[in-house]
Amino acid sequence: MNKNDKQRIVEELHAAWSESTAGVVTHYSGLSVSKLGELRRTLHEADVSLQVVKNTLARRAAEGTDFKAAEQLFTGPVAIAYGKDPVAMAKAISEFAKKNDALKVQGGVLDGKLVDVAGISVLANLPSREVLLAKMLGSMQAPISGFVRTLAEVPASFVRTLAAIRDQKEAA
Repeated sequence: MNKNDKQRIVEELHAAWSESTAGVVTHYSGLSVSKLGELRRTLHEADVSLQVVKNTLARRAAEGTDFKAAEQLFTGPVAIAYGKDPVAMAKAISEFAKKNDALKVQGGVLDGKLVDVAGISVLANLPSREVLLAKMLGSMQAPISGFVRTLAEVPASFVRTLAAIRDQKEAA
């Protein structure tokens, strides 16, 4: 690989990492090319990119990005996943790592902060974004629904009272 190719890789990674909010660093030693392709496809479905890169190039690309926090993880044969949805990324990588022992999660970065392996596991166990949004919307609607039911109860109770008075007068 010549100097221009290395510079191009560093610039592309730097640009991609500048736009990403999260990343996961893995060791892929012992993972076959077909399995690595399968991982890439799985991550692509979650809108996550995966890059196998030399550690020195990764360190250069991390300069000036949130990925600088994960620089200490750039040792050995690393594959770095990056994207904007940390939960989907963590879920996809954790599921793949459970099925393939050769893939080892080393840690990651989330909004410029280093995240350890336990933190990645916690992210992987969170509900999806859609589920969290639905729960939040339900929580926001609950007080409004209760207020509307209370308001609707006033005329309904008035009508029931009038009906009871009518029934009482008819019976007499």
